[in-house]
Amino acid sequence: MAFGTRPFPSRADRPAQDGPRGVGDGAGPGRAADPVDAARQICLNQLEHAPRTRAQLADRLRSKGVADDVAEQVLSRFAEVGMIDDALFAQLWVTSRHRGKGLARRALTQELRRKGVADEQVAEAVALLDPDVELATARALVDRRLRTTAGLPAETRVRRLAGMLARKGYPAGAAFRVVKEALAAEGVEAELAFDELAALDDEPPGS
Repeated sequence: MAFGTRPFPSRADRPAQDGPRGVGDGAGPGRAADPVDAARQICLNQLEHAPRTRAQLADRLRSKGVADDVAEQVLSRFAEVGMIDDALFAQLWVTSRHRGKGLARRALTQELRRKGVADEQVAEAVALLDPDVELATARALVDRRLRTTAGLPAETRVRRLAGMLARKGYPAGAAFRVVKEALAAEGVEAELAFDELAALDDEPPGS
């Protein structure tokens, strides 16, 4: 996944070094690389592995000892040419993680926030996830796990299956309804105490 075109040298045209010296700017022994070129090199190396948010790249530059004003200059240029696009990153992340891991809005929101995406961009990205698609995904997740709980007491099956959905970011009420419907199709009646239902919303979302 790439953001925009790259107005910078390719990997073949520059050393693979990810640091403040030896960037492909003609720096030789005893000659320090230009700080902007060094910062640009670090960002390019990061983006060759995977798309990154602006905050992730800023953290990387900071860890390499790049001055804040230099980092801001390079990151602003990368954003200008489309190599950093947090809004697009968030949209693609939502699509990929929902399809690949079945994550719901709450889990996706937390993941994007941890990557430094602004709340407004996070909200816009998760809003693109169709509620009907999200519900269908929850049902598919339960259907795949249903057989692994066969033979267990109904209450245990409910807790395990609903807990699985809660960890993927589905609200407790929706998780319980999906599980209850799946068990009902097997002729199993299932209930969950209010305190257990409320506890599902305290499950930390994850993959």
